[in-house]
Amino acid sequence: MGAVGYRACATDEGSAMGALLALISSLSWGVADFIGGLAARRAGTVQVLAVSYPAGAVVLTLVAIFVIPGNLTPAVIPYALIAGSIGALAIGLLYAALTRGPMGVVSPITAVMSGAVPVVAGVLRGESLSGLAIAGMVLAIFAVVLVSRESGHAHQRTPINALLLAIASGAAIGLYLTAIGLAPSDSGVWVATLGRWVSTVAMVVTLLVVVRSFPRTGFPWKLAVISGILDAAANGIFQLATQRGLLAIVAVIGSLYPAATVMLARIFLQERLNRLQITGVVAALVAAASLALA
Repeated sequence: MGAVGYRACATDEGSAMGALLALISSLSWGVADFIGGLAARRAGTVQVLAVSYPAGAVVLTLVAIFVIPGNLTPAVIPYALIAGSIGALAIGLLYAALTRGPMGVVSPITAVMSGAVPVVAGVLRGESLSGLAIAGMVLAIFAVVLVSRESGHAHQRTPINALLLAIASGAAIGLYLTAIGLAPSDSGVWVATLGRWVSTVAMVVTLLVVVRSFPRTGFPWKLAVISGILDAAANGIFQLATQRGLLAIVAVIGSLYPAATVMLARIFLQERLNRLQITGVVAALVAAASLALA
């Protein structure tokens, strides 16, 4: 799951590097979703997040200190608390969706919704909605309908609860991005970093108080840690991309992370989609790109 900490002006010399970094972050997010969803299928969502979040928090902290230094002021704290709370909910919903439905369906829906929410938030704040944004939102609805269609074969059906969880996850991610975007522009990645620690505490408390169970054997430690590190690394890399390339371009590239998840799920999990669902996945990716450009 990614976050844009602040927008910086791009230079012509840095545009190519910005695009490259955005591509790397997109791939990192996609792989993180795939690995995290796979781990959650084996050990449970909360259990995996209680391990992956601390790993990611450590990486983000190192990035905030050594890679993208920013001003850590009291004004950062409220945004970090909001982002951390929403972020924990968002990733929990995402992993829950990935455990219940095909990754090739869940991931694109989440990407579409996460792009739509900041657009709506902008309109509510008085910003005008461009024709591209309207087209992207209409296409997003069309994509959700298509990927929800069943062919009549059990192995191709996407459970309604998986679809609802994917939509909710995308909306939560969109709120997370909005909170990050409203943070002080000189804070670097401190909001995302502190927010990740808030999410870590939330997940550990949930594990100890609500779930109160952890696999004694067979826990996918490597998968959980790797997914957390990749997700956090993607945040930092994408932040660097926004500093070196045009935001519109790097945002489009970064928003295409579901493509990596879909490809990995198809290769390693042999997930098969019917033609309407494939069309819906493509439409979702196009809609995500349109919303990123809006």
